[in-house]
Formats: sequence, structure tokens, C-alpha cells
Amino acid sequence: MSAGHEPALRDAFYRDPYPVYARARRAEGLTWLPEVEAWLVAREADVREVLRRAEDFSSANALLPDVTLSEAALGVLPRGFGPRPTVVSSDGTAHHRYRAPLNRGLSSGRIAALMPYARETARELVDALGTGGSAELVEAYARRLPGLVIGRLIGLDPADVPAAVYGGYRAEELLFRPLSPPAQAAAAEDVVALQHLLDGYVRDRRSHPREDLCSDLVTALAPGEGELTLEQRHELVANLQNLLIAGLLTTSALLSTALLHLLTDREQWLLLCSDPTLIGAAVEECARFDPPIQGFRRVTTRPVTLGGTKLPAGATVLVAYASANRDEHRHARADRFDIRRPEDRRHLAFGHGPHNCPGSRLARAQLRLTLELFSQTLPGVRLDPDRPPPSMRPTLIHRSPEALHVTW
Repeated sequence: MSAGHEPALRDAFYRDPYPVYARARRAEGLTWLPEVEAWLVAREADVREVLRRAEDFSSANALLPDVTLSEAALGVLPRGFGPRPTVVSSDGTAHHRYRAPLNRGLSSGRIAALMPYARETARELVDALGTGGSAELVEAYARRLPGLVIGRLIGLDPADVPAAVYGGYRAEELLFRPLSPPAQAAAAEDVVALQHLLDGYVRDRRSHPREDLCSDLVTALAPGEGELTLEQRHELVANLQNLLIAGLLTTSALLSTALLHLLTDREQWLLLCSDPTLIGAAVEECARFDPPIQGFRRVTTRPVTLGGTKLPAGATVLVAYASANRDEHRHARADRFDIRRPEDRRHLAFGHGPHNCPGSRLARAQLRLTLELFSQTLPGVRLDPDRPPPSMRPTLIHRSPEALHVTW
């Protein structure tokens, strides 16, 4: 997003992109979106085509910031670790190199071994809400569970998890929210602190490897023995930070948005509480209907034609997974949230092709246990009628309610 664009226009699109998606699916060719300076890829067939053709649609710009960093922030960031390619923003052999340890670390066996801890943690968080009253579930539950779970998977000391979670959200604020120069500098300080925290883990695992994902990354990205070079530390911190933020922000958003839609549609919530066999279908419907990652940017590597639109090399496209999930040619009554749909994992909430989400098993597992736990122990939970309807965060990378006030 260039500095000259009005942030309010972009934020309005981010808060409710679905009407724009619907118009784009009906339009001929692709739709140019000045709010994000990209061609919108809205139809499911076109989205799948882009995701299959990684050689023609590079991921190098997938995490392009929405804001321009101030000199104040740029004066702080060099005290940390510089940006390097990650699994999200790389292609070809580099992408495979970053992806391989994540595939191993997020395997079905690893996830199964992690789930008893996740269930116990979720139960403790729900028990802490009390037996009656009110709560704000984003802070009290949806942010805490994924932070503790991804921290455990990476190998963080539980005492370091709150700082890591805070640093992850501050990184998102710094790169994707309009802040004043002093506020940017403060956010940059928090990001640098997170990077040094992660660097400490990287260097420790070099000397003392464990059965955790941090050790897996060190072994895969910096094979051999001896002290890590500075460049290896930069690369490892960048990829560990990306893993932490991806595992935290997107899963937190998935949990809170799922609860939002279920509690908004009281009939669906009561149906889920009365029929636990619907939980599997509910997990997929929550992910399909309003996914946390609405889409990622891609850049064309050569002239291509997509959806009837000719694009030159270097053109930016926004590949809207969320729009594809509402494509009427793929899903009947696509704009209707309905947990009674037959369970179907062929939606695009977790991507498709070489860049499909390696953490989808873990995200699904945390949503499943959340729906099981809340429907069994708090069936009377409802949105707080004395609060205004929840508003959505202005972001495409972890779409979620700003807050979720409930009573029971």
C-alpha cells in the first residue's frame, strides 16, 4: 500500500470484503482493487489455477506490508534481525527447504502427541472463566490457547510465551496498521525484543537440541556443528518468527471467528450443543465461511492470462481464498453459514498446492476441541446483549472479531 492511499478505504474493505468479492466473481475478467493495489482473483477456479502455478505466480510479495515504515522505526529495527525469505514468501527449492522441517514438525504424529496438552490447557482456560457471569473470549481464550500450544510445539518456556505472543501481535501492528512514527518505533522495539528472545532459543538448540520444532529448524536450515553464523541466525529467527506468528494469529482468529458465527446464529449453536456428531462438519464450515487468512498476494513472473485478463510480468494479484470459498459454482448457498453441510475439506481456507498451510492439522484440532469443550461445558453461552455487535479487525491475514463479549 503506497503512502498516498487513504487507509480508511483499505480498512473498510478489510473489515467486510465479501460484497467486493461477490461483485468480482460476477464481473468479466479480474477486478482491479486500488485499496490494495492488486488484481483481485475471486473465482474458485482462478484461485486454484494461481495456487497450482507457483512458477508463474511467485510468493515473493506474499507478506508485503500495508504501510511504509517511518525513519523512527527504521532506526530501531537494525538492532534486531533483518527480514529473510520464509516458507510463505519463497518459491521452488528455497520454499521446499523451509517447508520440509515444518512438514515433519507438524506431522499427524506430532500433533497427536501435542493434543493432550492442548486439551488440558483449553480446559483450564474455560474453567478460569467461572461458572456464571461474563467474559471477553478473544483475550481470555482465543489468543491464549494457540499461543501456549504453538509455544509448546516450538519449545518455548511457558514463562516466555506471553512475551512471544505480545511480540507477534506487535509485529503485525507494525507492518499492517497505520501508526504514528513514535508508535511505530515503540512497536519496533517490541519486535526486536521478540527477535532476541527467539535468537536465544536458536543458539541454545544448536548446543542442546531437543524434541521440538525449534531444534528441527536449526538442524534443517543450519546443518553441521559449531557456532551459528550471523546469517544463519538471521534466517532462523525470521523463520521461527514467521512460524510463531502464523501459528498464533491465524489460529486465534479461526477460534474467535468460529465462535462469533455460531453464537450469532443461535439455532446453529443449539444444534451443535444437542448433536456432537456435527462438530467435524462445523469445523469445516467455520473455516470455509470466514477463514482467518482471506488471501495472499502473488506477483506474476511472466506475461500470463488469468480469468480472461492479460497480465504483464510483475503484476500483483490478491488471491482471495475467502472469495473462492463463497463461489456459488462450487458451494450451494455459499453465503449461508450452515453446519449441517456434509463435511467437506476441499475448501480453500488453508490454501492449495505447494503453499497449502502446513499447520492445518493443528488449527483444525484446536478448533475441534474448542467446539467440543464450549458446547459441552458452556451450552448457555451467548453474545452479550448489552454490548454492540462485534466488529472485525481490519486485516486480511487474521480476520477476526476485535472482541467477543459473552454471558452465560
